[in-house]
Amino acid sequence: QVQLVESGGGSVQPGGSLRLSCVASRSIFSINVMGWYRQAPGKERELVATITSGGRTNYGDSVKGRFTISKANARNTVYLQMNSLKPEDTAVYYCNAGYSNWGQGTQVTVSS
Repeated sequence: QVQLVESGGGSVQPGGSLRLSCVASRSIFSINVMGWYRQAPGKERELVATITSGGRTNYGDSVKGRFTISKANARNTVYLQMNSLKPEDTAVYYCNAGYSNWGQGTQVTVSS
């Protein structure tokens, strides 16, 4: 079991950037996969990006080329750098560890 706390969400204009952080309650070094997911109102939760213990990354089609996932094992932290944000990126963003542990989410709103 691992507790996850997200931060960094907020409101931004289209074309802007945000960086989300997810701090884990214990070492993430051995966690096979960590990731970010999002859920917009009235929609199902969807994959944003994942990163394996070895550093291999995977992205949802809608964010490829705009978002970057990374991690700092020494800080027990996973990041999501979001650039060129669009209104359709508006959602609650959730951190996930090992597919079974979820954070409480952080709201991202992209609007002019």
